[in-house]
Amino acid sequence: MLKEEYGRWLDRAVADPDVAAELKAMAGNEDEIKECFWQDLEFGTGGLRGVIGAGTNRLNIYTIGKATQGLAAYVNSTNKNGSVAIAYDSRIKSDLFARTAAGVLAANGIRVYIYRELMPTPMLSYAVRRLGCDAGIVITASHNPSKYNGYKVYGPDGCQLGLEAAEYVLNIMNSVDVFDGVKHADFDAEMKKGNIEYISDEVIDDYLSCVEKQRVEKDLDLSGLKVIYTPLHGTGNKPVRRILERVGVTDVTVVPEQEKPDGTFPTVPFPNPEFRQAFERALELAKTVKPDLLLATDPDCDRVGIAVRRGDEYILMTGNEVGAMLLDYIAGRRKANGTLPRDPVAVKTIVTTDLAARIAEKHGVRLIDVLTGFKFIGEQIAILEKDGEEDRYIFGFEESYGYLAGSYVRDKDGVVASMLICEMAAYCKTQGKSLLDYADDLYAEHGYYLCSQKNFYCEGISGMEQINGIMDKLRGDHPAEIAGIRVVRVKDYKLSCAVDLRTGEKSVLTLPKSNVLGFDLEDGGSVIVRPSGTEPKIKIYLSAVGRDKGDADAKREALEAAGTAMLGF
Repeated sequence: MLKEEYGRWLDRAVADPDVAAELKAMAGNEDEIKECFWQDLEFGTGGLRGVIGAGTNRLNIYTIGKATQGLAAYVNSTNKNGSVAIAYDSRIKSDLFARTAAGVLAANGIRVYIYRELMPTPMLSYAVRRLGCDAGIVITASHNPSKYNGYKVYGPDGCQLGLEAAEYVLNIMNSVDVFDGVKHADFDAEMKKGNIEYISDEVIDDYLSCVEKQRVEKDLDLSGLKVIYTPLHGTGNKPVRRILERVGVTDVTVVPEQEKPDGTFPTVPFPNPEFRQAFERALELAKTVKPDLLLATDPDCDRVGIAVRRGDEYILMTGNEVGAMLLDYIAGRRKANGTLPRDPVAVKTIVTTDLAARIAEKHGVRLIDVLTGFKFIGEQIAILEKDGEEDRYIFGFEESYGYLAGSYVRDKDGVVASMLICEMAAYCKTQGKSLLDYADDLYAEHGYYLCSQKNFYCEGISGMEQINGIMDKLRGDHPAEIAGIRVVRVKDYKLSCAVDLRTGEKSVLTLPKSNVLGFDLEDGGSVIVRPSGTEPKIKIYLSAVGRDKGDADAKREALEAAGTAMLGF
C-alpha cells in the first residue's frame, strides 16, 4: 500500500520541484518511504504541523491543499459568501504554502485577505475579527526547528479552530484525494480578478493602536529604558519595534545577525526564547551595549522571552516568573490608578504556576484555570464577550512564554507582551529596582514557587508508541510518591476524574477531556505529564514550593530526577 502511494506521488507530485526531487531520491529506501507515507498528517484543533518534505506525512503544497479543501468545505457550509484571512511567517516555503492555500480557497468561491508580507500570528487573529472573516490561516511552526512548518486555522472569533469544526475539516480531508479532490486557482490571476486581496496598512495600524491601549501607566516615561531586541529571524522585527517606538522606548538595539527573516535560522538551531541558546547573540552584544533588558520573540512573534541585567550578568527569567509579575503589575497598578474593572478576570493554564492564584487572591481577581493551549484562554474571553463583559478580562498567560492583555485578539501576543514587559521594567526602574528584584519580592510575599519542565523527544512511529505506552502505564499504576513526597491527588483529564488518595473521594474535572495526568503533592508541589499536541515529545511540568529559594530549588531538582525516572528515561 505504501509503495503504491509512493509510486502515485512519484508520477503526479511534480508541481513543486523540491518535492519531485525528494521523491526520486528516496527510491529504494523503504525506511524513508515508510516515514513519509505511513500516515496522513493529522488535522486537529491546532491544524497541521510537520516536517517539510514529500509524502502524506510531510508538509507540502499537496497536504496544504488537501487541508485547505477541507477548510473551504467548512466555510461554505456556514456561509456561501465566506472569506478567510491568511498570514505567514519566515519559515521555509511559508509564502508558497500561503499562496497555495489562497488559490484553493479562491477556487472554492471564498474571498481571501492575505498580508502582503510576513506577519505575527496574533495579527492573523486580529485580522479575522477586524475583517469579519469566517476563518483564518497562519502558516507557521512557531518555535520548532527549521525543518518544520505548520498550518494553523482560526475560527471567526479569532480563536484557534474548535473541536467540532476541526473534525468537520478532518472528515472532508479524509474523503478528498490529494491530487484529484482539491480545487486549485492561480494566485496572481485571482488577485487580478479581486477574489484575493492584500490586507491594508489600515488594519495593521489599527492592530498597533489596540496594542497601545493596553498600557497600564500611560503617563510613565519609558525613554530611559535601554533594550536589546532580537526577532530570531522571524516576524517580530517590524511590529515590535514600531510599538516600542510608539510608547517611547527609543533606546532599542536590534541584534543585527538575527534581524532579517530567514527560515533556516542560521544563528540559532532552535529558535525558542525559552532557551538560553536563543539569546547567545544578544548576550554577546550586551557586553558592549549594557542594556537593562533583553527581549527575544519567537519566529511567529506570539511568545517572548527576556533576560534582565544584574551587575555584569544577564539572568533569563521563566515564563512563569514573567507571567506572575505581569499579573501582579497589571492588577496592582490598575487598582491603584482606578482602571481595574469590576470583578476582574485572569486566566492561566493548568500547567502554569500556582503563584498566580496567590497574586489573584491578593488583588481580588477571579483566576480561571484552563487546559494547555492558548485557545482555551481565548475561549474564556469569548464567553465574557457574549455577555458584553470582555472588559473584565485583564490578563491571561501560560508557562511557555505566552501572554495576552486585552480582548482585541484571541491568541498570545508577543507584541503586546514586549510592550508591557518594557513598561513594567521602566516602572520598576523608577522604584530603584529591576525585574529580578520584583520577582524576589513576589516570592518573599507569597512563597517560593519554582517551576520547570522537561521534554523527551520520541520521533517516528516507535516514538508515538513509546509515548502512548508511558501514559497507559502511569494511568494504570500511578506513583504513590514522587521524590519522596507523598502524592495526595491524581487528576486524569482524559477520564475527567480526580481522586483524593487520602480519602478515596472522587470528583469530576469539568475541563474538556485531554490526555493529561496530574499528581498533586503533599507539600503543595505538583507533577503534570502531557504528550505534546504539536511535536513528537512528552513533557513533564514540575512545581516545587519551598520555605526559601534554596529549599524550593533542591525540591525542584529532586522532582526533575524522579519525574525523568518515572517516565522511563
